[in-house]
Amino acid sequence: MSNGTFTAELRGWTSGWWLLLLVGTLSVIAGVIILFKPSESLATLAVIAGIFVLVDGIVELTASFSRQTQSRGLVAVLGVLSAIVGILLIRHPISGVVAVALLIGIWLVAVGVVRLALAFEFREGRAWNIVVAAVEIIAGIVIVSSPDIGFATLAVLAGIAFILNGIGLLGLGWSLHSLGQQAAAD
Repeated sequence: MSNGTFTAELRGWTSGWWLLLLVGTLSVIAGVIILFKPSESLATLAVIAGIFVLVDGIVELTASFSRQTQSRGLVAVLGVLSAIVGILLIRHPISGVVAVALLIGIWLVAVGVVRLALAFEFREGRAWNIVVAAVEIIAGIVIVSSPDIGFATLAVLAGIAFILNGIGLLGLGWSLHSLGQQAAAD
C-alpha cells in the first residue's frame, strides 16, 4: 500500500470525528441535566435519556454501514438496541420508575459490554475504555437487579454513566480529528 493510499484511507476513517464529538457532547449534557434535576418528573428523565439513546443508536447504526468500522455486526446490534430503548423511553415516559430503570439498566449493560469488547481490539485508550465499560456495566447491573432503587439513585447512576460515556466519545472524537489533521498535513 502506498503512502498516498494509506493517507486517503486514514482521512476516510477519521472523517466522522464530529459525530463522536456531537454524541459525546449530548451525552455529557444529558448526564449533567439528569444529575442536577433529579427531583424533576420521571417523564423528563425518560425523554432526555430517550433522545440521547435514540441519537446514539442512530449514530451506531450509521457507523455499522461504514467499511472502516470494526465489528460492524456488534455495532449494528448495539445501534438497534439503543434505538429501540430510546424510542420506548420517549414514547412511554410515564410508565413508571421500574420500566425506565430496567430500560436504562439493560442499555448500560449492553453499551458497557460492547465498549469492553472493543477496548481489547484497540490499544489506544484501552485503559480508559475498560474503566468506562466497568462503570457502565456495574451501574446497569445495579439498576437491573434492583429497579425500584428510587429515582434519586437512578438519576445519579444514569447521570454518571452518561457523563463518562460522553467524555469517552469526546476523547475519541478529538483523537480522530487530530489523526485526520496529521494525515492531511503529510
